[in-house]
Amino acid sequence: MITSDFAAFLTAAAGSKPLQAATIIGGTFILEDAATLLAAMQVAAGALSLPLALGALYAGIVLGDLGLYLLGFLSAQHAWAKRLVPPRRQDLGHGWVSQRVIPLVIVSRFVPGLRLPTYTTMGFLRAPLAKFTAAAIGATLIWTSGLFLVSLKLGTLLMRYLGVWRWAGLAVFCIILILVGRFATRLYNNRNRP
Repeated sequence: MITSDFAAFLTAAAGSKPLQAATIIGGTFILEDAATLLAAMQVAAGALSLPLALGALYAGIVLGDLGLYLLGFLSAQHAWAKRLVPPRRQDLGHGWVSQRVIPLVIVSRFVPGLRLPTYTTMGFLRAPLAKFTAAAIGATLIWTSGLFLVSLKLGTLLMRYLGVWRWAGLAVFCIILILVGRFATRLYNNRNRP
């Protein structure tokens, strides 16, 4: 349902590049990977330009990452948070996180389910914003570009061989992507257990 709505919004916005960009950026706030897949499918279909799709994806994903950081930063200002995590523990956490910003951002970008807790914690512990932003941009460029290129090739193949059934093929690809992510997470967790 979401995929068809997203595609319908992009199709309806065909004459307006700002509206197309806003639709993609909004889609990244709902499901980043799905927005990437669907934007690539629209580029493959010729309904969307490649620079617009990638630019809007990058902007939306980085804005979402900064929003999570800001959410954590703002929550640290409230009295309930100060009661839960005393200043001394916050200082210890700040020191630890500040030394590991880049690896933490990269790992959380590639392991499903880690972005929300990692980025909000980094904001809560006041990790250096410039370093966080640079790491978020770099990780987004790598992950989103790779996923977009795979999706673009897949979209071209799906359109050629499946025609109107390409959306079913996209759904299968999304399921495979989720399962591979879960398998990689489980494998990582099993390796790191004592």
